[in-house]
Amino acid sequence: MSTNYSLLFYLKRPKNYVSGPKPIYMRITVDGIPKEISTGQDCEPTKWISKANRAKGTKEDIKTLNAYLDTLEHKVADIHLQMTKGGEDITSESIKLKYLGKDIKRKTLLAVFLEHNGQMEALLGNGFKPNTLKGYKTSLSHIEQYLKTEHECSDIDVRKIDHGFVTGYEFYLRSAQGCSEVSAAKYIKHLRKIVKLCIAHKWIIDDPFASYKNSAKAKEKEFLNEHELERIERKLFSVPRLAHVRDIFVFCCYTGLSYADVKKLTVSDIGKGFGGKLWIFTNREKTETASNIPLLPKALEILSRYRDYPPCVSKGKLLPVLSNQKMNSYLKEIADLCGITKKLTFHMARHTFATTVTLSNDVPIETVSKMLGHTDIKTTQHYAKLLDTRIGRDMDQLEETLAVPCTLTVTPPRT
Repeated sequence: MSTNYSLLFYLKRPKNYVSGPKPIYMRITVDGIPKEISTGQDCEPTKWISKANRAKGTKEDIKTLNAYLDTLEHKVADIHLQMTKGGEDITSESIKLKYLGKDIKRKTLLAVFLEHNGQMEALLGNGFKPNTLKGYKTSLSHIEQYLKTEHECSDIDVRKIDHGFVTGYEFYLRSAQGCSEVSAAKYIKHLRKIVKLCIAHKWIIDDPFASYKNSAKAKEKEFLNEHELERIERKLFSVPRLAHVRDIFVFCCYTGLSYADVKKLTVSDIGKGFGGKLWIFTNREKTETASNIPLLPKALEILSRYRDYPPCVSKGKLLPVLSNQKMNSYLKEIADLCGITKKLTFHMARHTFATTVTLSNDVPIETVSKMLGHTDIKTTQHYAKLLDTRIGRDMDQLEETLAVPCTLTVTPPRT
């Protein structure tokens, strides 16, 4: 690595030159090997001082020209310094290429995003899930529309992504696309991953997310209280499809399984656990972490209803789970028939298990976290809600404690 480096500015005589201003060139020399670059400026020969590498005079145009040449000199010096720090092979050619921005292949945002999604698709089932890919494809579509409507271009050089681009994209998601804070944060997270990929490959030098802070707060998790859950359990449905969906939903209220996990449940996932009781032994579809759950009586009762149900037997499944879209659609009907005003979704069963069924009945949050298959207890805390009944019970206990008569004997002072 050489540090024998110099730089000078000079006037270059063009072909067929007669008179007038001459173009100013910059000569970078390393180990005696020079490389020339045009500065894009020119100067009258009578106003140029060769020894100083600058124009002479005090007029505003001369001051502006010299200031510009100072800027170029500092820029090349900074390139040389960064290459020295990075231990790169320093030549006049390598400095010239960096100065011109030709040292690396240009990368565009959508091209990198497409390549990322292609690699993810190739690894489906081997570290990536179809729903994850679906989210990134949607994210790519949003960025494509953002570039088209807000930047009037079909793609953008990754080096042009800055803080303004990021904040502008967030505003676009929440305004033009109507995304919630949480949804917008998810798409920003996707963009951040692509940017980090570009930084790792040195396609981007400065991190556009360095000064960015997302202020989105997670939505409050809705769940069914004890009375609402009981209302759904006791409701008699004349339509079989509604009865099936209700049973599967209630089963998940007492096991905490997500849609993807209950759908893949088979006989082999049931076995004897602690105390000789039946447990569910499975791995979460989303995170592939273990989720071992003791089967409560109500969950066992529902499983027994479908033990010999032909559609379940033919597919080797424990329950006749429909598509997620149909399940959620039928749950809306169930909510109407049961007089429940909350927006009933299948995932609400998991929230109900975490709150109404377990935590409100004094099951420790560590135990709930393990059954839900969470790798971090902070995730469980998003589900965990202290219900009014739990608070009331705790306060009743405190009231009883405070109501205990005082037995302390006070001895009067001696006179």
